[in-house]
Amino acid sequence: MKYESVPSICPYCGCGCGILLQVLDGELVGVLPEKNHPINNGSLCIKGWNCYQFVSNPDRLKTPLMRKNGEMEPVTWDEALSFIADKLGKIKNESGPDSLAVLASAKCTNEENYVIQKFTRAVLGTNNVDHCARLCHASTVTGLVGSFGSGAMTNSVPEFLEADCILITGSNTIEQHPLIGTWLLDAKERGAKIIVVDPREIPIVKFADIYLQFKPGTDVAWLNAFINIIIQEGLEDKEFIGERTEGYEELKKTVGKYTPEFAEKVSGIPKDQLIEAAKMFASADKGSIIYSMGITQHVTGVDNVQSIANLSMLTGNVGRRSTGVNPLRGQNNVQGACDVGGLPNVYPGYQAVADENNKKKFEEAWGVTLDDKIGLTIVEMLNGVDEGKIKGMYIVGENPMLSDPDINHVKESLQKLDLLVVQDIFLSETAELADIVLPAASYAEKDGTFTATDRRVQKLTKAIEPVGKSRADWDIVCDVAKRMGAEGFDFKSSSEIMDELASVSPIYGGMSFERLGSNGGLLWPCPDAEHAGTEFLHSGKFTKGKGSFAAIDFIEPNEMPDDEYPFILSTGRLMFHYHTGTMTRRTPILASEVSTGSVEINPEDAERLSISDGEMVKVSSRRGEIEIQAQVTDKIQKGMIFIPFHFAECAANLLTNPALDPKAKIPELKVCSAQVEKIA
Repeated sequence: MKYESVPSICPYCGCGCGILLQVLDGELVGVLPEKNHPINNGSLCIKGWNCYQFVSNPDRLKTPLMRKNGEMEPVTWDEALSFIADKLGKIKNESGPDSLAVLASAKCTNEENYVIQKFTRAVLGTNNVDHCARLCHASTVTGLVGSFGSGAMTNSVPEFLEADCILITGSNTIEQHPLIGTWLLDAKERGAKIIVVDPREIPIVKFADIYLQFKPGTDVAWLNAFINIIIQEGLEDKEFIGERTEGYEELKKTVGKYTPEFAEKVSGIPKDQLIEAAKMFASADKGSIIYSMGITQHVTGVDNVQSIANLSMLTGNVGRRSTGVNPLRGQNNVQGACDVGGLPNVYPGYQAVADENNKKKFEEAWGVTLDDKIGLTIVEMLNGVDEGKIKGMYIVGENPMLSDPDINHVKESLQKLDLLVVQDIFLSETAELADIVLPAASYAEKDGTFTATDRRVQKLTKAIEPVGKSRADWDIVCDVAKRMGAEGFDFKSSSEIMDELASVSPIYGGMSFERLGSNGGLLWPCPDAEHAGTEFLHSGKFTKGKGSFAAIDFIEPNEMPDDEYPFILSTGRLMFHYHTGTMTRRTPILASEVSTGSVEINPEDAERLSISDGEMVKVSSRRGEIEIQAQVTDKIQKGMIFIPFHFAECAANLLTNPALDPKAKIPELKVCSAQVEKIA
């Protein structure tokens, strides 16, 4: 018997918890928390404790599959990859490079995402590469780059402990980032004030000093009122504003009309509570703001993010320990996938593809001619299929058939493609539509790095051999690239890929597998091998020089309730599940906790509709309908319903609105109009 304890990183949310994979005679049998890890300190959430179970699930893809005569049949790697390379080459030659599109993955390693975007740009010849960050934090990247010059969490997770006041909005932190939640509860014990602003009475509300419940989609209204109150009370940081920002007078003029009375009328937050909360936050020496997709998934997502940035700069809460604007990322490597170029507008390190100097830099590094035209986002890709512009898609570790809005339209689009390749660890709902399905290795079966929500780059170590004939994602994509005649894809290891990434991306410039080890990693920017990493950003000056206030007016959501669809529908996650459920629903303990979805509805609404707790109801929108169990609860306000999006049998995204933020191109997953009906 041989027992090993192999250091790795949890494959679920963006916390970046350190784990030790328990391996007995080559089989993954358990997991332990890493005791001295800077994030989880010897603890794990229920998903973390069970993150080994799906790896050996019998549903794992073990061999390539090809659709023949309408049925999926096992084929060899050589047949599958030769077919893909030939078909991609044919589409490129006949319809042009921009007729192809690729989805990278927030669940793949940094090294794999680097290879995927390099393949897209250097081999296929297009910038049509995106991933699910488009559906969660595209607004963060766009908004914070505009305000600060850098689109990431400004401070590190352990700094929450010493904050004096923590404002949490659009983040169900205890359920979705449980180990970050423990830092917040510890801060509360140390005396920190906690303000929660959320449409639902989420678990963190129990620990809040002030809870403000508001109407979904009215974020800018209450944030502008916050800012106006602080200015009227003379609590703004005048020195910080004068020395480190620009655009203050325009902001002051705009927010002047957002009185507490106006904000109450629009958002539903009582004016006295709004004033109390604004004064509490502005009076703190170290104020930290936490948000997540409740802020970003709107047609005004960028406006919401920049309004938060406005509040942070107004109070001088940027560029210091235990302050800042801190968007919590929802997936294990969604931050990293953005960092390394899994986006249509930037090369690795957020270097704009439209910049001629950046283009020349990467042409020299990769030895090819590149396109300087910004590519398509996820939703635009699918629309492009309808328009006849996109002919082939290569999807790695993404499941748009559950994660994207209006999935009836998603299915129609995917079925029109001349070629659909899906690379995953399970036969997902998206893979079921594919022409070719490629079996990928899981996180436990390969080396690489993940970047946590606080910019913490950490190494994971291969613990077991890949199941069946599955292969690491980077290895598969490199093989396809070489079959298409490309050079520059002869990597022998993930470590070699990281070295190339570091050579072209200044924020990762000082990183290597040797430096990362299992010591809690390094936080970018880390420009050279002597640099210790950056705990918090914008110390002394912003990345862009001066921080920019944005004068923003409130705009209503794209869809508002009416007589036909009188409810506001919002979607989100549950503690026991993750994203589209491909891993957690194949984990017995997690699946037993919550086996299917339900729709939260206020008791008054339920009584009016004669709906009892637990009965099946029909929920519909302008895009589709589902049957789902009712959960009657006073934790949700009257006129609002909430549905988790993990469950294919009652898929929330059959209902959601694909309307986009004009700047970040993120869909409005948090607000659409809906109807709830009793089933006869």
